[in-house]
Amino acid sequence: MLIVMNHNATQTDVDAISRIVKEMGFRAEPIPGSERTAIGVLGNHGYVDDSKILELPGVQRVIHVSKPYKLVSRDFHPEDTIVDVAGVKVGQGCRPVVVGGPCAVESEEQIIKTALFVKKCGADMLRGGAFKPRTGPHTFQGLREEGLRLLAIAGKESGLPVVTEVMSPDNVGLVSEYADLLQVGARNMQNFDLLRELGRIRKPVLLKRGMSATVEEFLAAAEYVLAEGNDQVILCERGIRTFETATRNTLDLSIVPLVKELSHLPIMVDPSHATGKRSLVSPMAMAALVAGADGVLVEVHPEPEKALSDGPQSLTFPGFEQMMNKISQLTAFLQSR
Repeated sequence: MLIVMNHNATQTDVDAISRIVKEMGFRAEPIPGSERTAIGVLGNHGYVDDSKILELPGVQRVIHVSKPYKLVSRDFHPEDTIVDVAGVKVGQGCRPVVVGGPCAVESEEQIIKTALFVKKCGADMLRGGAFKPRTGPHTFQGLREEGLRLLAIAGKESGLPVVTEVMSPDNVGLVSEYADLLQVGARNMQNFDLLRELGRIRKPVLLKRGMSATVEEFLAAAEYVLAEGNDQVILCERGIRTFETATRNTLDLSIVPLVKELSHLPIMVDPSHATGKRSLVSPMAMAALVAGADGVLVEVHPEPEKALSDGPQSLTFPGFEQMMNKISQLTAFLQSR
C-alpha cells in the first residue's frame, strides 16, 4: 500500500502516519518526492483496511499495490533512480555508459593493458572477473583475491571504476574493499542471502537477470537488496535460455522499455553473454541503446584466442574501438531527436 500525502502536508503529518502504520504492525517507508511525500506500507500479506488512514491529516489518497516488488516499483517510487558508481552516473537522463574489460583477470599485464585501452576508447568503467562461476569444475575459476588486487591496480592506473562479481555472502566485505560496483551473476540472482548482504552495504550493485527468470522474479530479486536499505541497484539483461541454440542465450531487449515502465531502477545490457559471438556483440550493443538501455557491458581481451574464459565472445582491441566509434555516433543521433 502507498499513502500519498498532500503537497502541503507537514513533517509532523508524515511522522504521525508512520507511527500509526507501525502500530498496525507494518513497516512505514517515507518516500520524499519533488512535489509531495509518499509513505510506503510494507510487511502486509493481504489487503489493508485504509479507512483509518484516509481520515488522517495530510493524506490525499491511498494506492493498493499488489506487486511483490514494492520498493522497486514505480508505484512506490515514481522518480528515476540515478546510481552513482565512483562518480559515474547511471540512469535515465544520463549519458549511456560503457563497461569494458576481460571476462577474467588473468595477469597484471593483461588487465592493465586492457584497462588503458578501453579508457582510451572512451569506456566509463572496467570489468573483470576474479571469482568465476563456471559450468564445469575443471575450468579456470579465477585468481580470487589476487585477481581483485590486480583489478584494483588496473582501475587506479586507468582512472576507471571497477566492476566485478561477488559469489558468496562471505565474500561481500572482501570484494567491497577492491570494487566500486559489485556484480551479482545470473546464477546467483536468487541467492537471497547474498542479496540481503549486499543490501546492508553502501556500495552500488549490478544485478544480472537469471537465465530462466521472469521479469517479476528479476524485479523481486532486486527488492531483496532495496529492502535492506541499499537503493543503488542497476539491473542487467544478459540473455535468457530458450529453445534457440544458434546463440549462447536469447537477448530479450523488450525487457529494457518494460522495466522502465515498471521500475525506477536503471537497466543495462550485456550483449557478450547474451550472444556468445564476437560478431554479434557490437550490433546488439547498439540495439540495446536504441531500446533505451542506460549502458552496456562488453567483454574485451587483448588476445581473445588465448583467453582463459569466454574468448569467442570477447572483442578484440580493434573491434572494441570500432564499436565505441559507432556508439559515439549513435548516442549523438539519439540525443538530437
